[in-house]
Amino acid sequence: MAAVSSSDSDGCGAESNEANSKWLDAHYDPMANIHTFSACLALADLHGDGEYKLVVGDLGPGGQQPRLKVLKGPLVMTESPLPALPAAAATFFMEQHEPRTPALALASGPCVYVYKNLRPYFKFSLPQLPPNPLEQDLWNQAKEDQIDPLTLKEMLESIRETAEEPLSVQSLSFLQLELSEMEAFVNQHKSKSIKRQTVITTMTTLKKNLADEDAVSCLVLGTENKELLVLDPEAFTILAKDAVTSLCFGRYGREDNTLIMTTRGGGLIIKILKRTAVFVEGGSELGPPPAQAMKLNVPRKTRLYVDQTLREREAGTAMHRAFQTDLYLLRLRAARTYLQALESSLSPVSATAREPLKLHAMVQGLGPTFKLTLHLQNTSTARPILGLLICFLYNEALYALPRAFFKVPLLVPGLSYPLETFVESLSNKGISDIIKVGPTPVPHGGR
Repeated sequence: MAAVSSSDSDGCGAESNEANSKWLDAHYDPMANIHTFSACLALADLHGDGEYKLVVGDLGPGGQQPRLKVLKGPLVMTESPLPALPAAAATFFMEQHEPRTPALALASGPCVYVYKNLRPYFKFSLPQLPPNPLEQDLWNQAKEDQIDPLTLKEMLESIRETAEEPLSVQSLSFLQLELSEMEAFVNQHKSKSIKRQTVITTMTTLKKNLADEDAVSCLVLGTENKELLVLDPEAFTILAKDAVTSLCFGRYGREDNTLIMTTRGGGLIIKILKRTAVFVEGGSELGPPPAQAMKLNVPRKTRLYVDQTLREREAGTAMHRAFQTDLYLLRLRAARTYLQALESSLSPVSATAREPLKLHAMVQGLGPTFKLTLHLQNTSTARPILGLLICFLYNEALYALPRAFFKVPLLVPGLSYPLETFVESLSNKGISDIIKVGPTPVPHGGR
């Protein structure tokens, strides 16, 4: 009987273990240079192509800057720096617009950085917490030079040991200083306001309206001060805020969907999802309109377009000068026309402050008799106008009017008064001329 070597025996054993294992060894790289933990890993179809990528919030060991890495298979597809150490990563759908690609949320310190298409999209910051009243009072006394730095240190240490609320970063930094450095620190920071900021310790997602896999989800943040925040996925505002210390969801008693919560004060909250509850999407949608996400059918660049682009690039200076010349000519013509209208009294608005009037004329009819409607308005803010006449200046060989002038009633500021008269054309050759209309004050002693 032939003897079997040890190497052959080891090879057969490894093949046997691999055959009996439930896992396939797809990739192994001990030098991948990825340093993270479970909360900073996420799998998502970031580009909507059906291929899921691995999102890694890398801690950047050895003094290196933290980085956001996206892996496709065993290779790093994209890599970008992060502003601070990541605490958690999650992917979620923010909106119903096409194309349906998830957004990436990365929690770091007091902020949540949201990425869309792997580009920075939004930054949410936790609201600041109210400072400890005793701590605030101590720094106010230091501002007024009522206590010395040594007494301030002793009082702050006492607050840190007894108070439930932690001290601010300013006070914690002060307590770490040597005695010789305290006075300079107090002089530098005593005029600044006390700020207390919590940080995010965990993050997950919660479906907003539907239970579908690609439904819109809300971000749920757990903070260091034992609060639970639910963020709106579109406006990024806080929808709910609970001082909850623990959560549990599942079957309780005979109910399948039960949510159990305990609060900071020792309370117990049990919520049961109604069996008749129907989750439907709300009618009002926030954010950009759906049309913004639609792809435009942009035509291909033609040869004419390319030639025109080259011509504009080469003759850009000359074209700009020609445009400026035409613009100046347009302004000059507009000024001349306005001046001519003022000199010939053809302007519909009075040019003097003594007569704040606006006159608009409208002609109706096919002839030979026309209806002329005048709309007269007092543009003054508070002063009514009384004692005006409407006068018509026209060629009596071409037109005939019942009256060449008539009296205007009292004009109240802001109101438009319609005044009507008739004009008859006397020419059978289609000759026309200008009829000038204008208000004039009633002469003294006139009736």
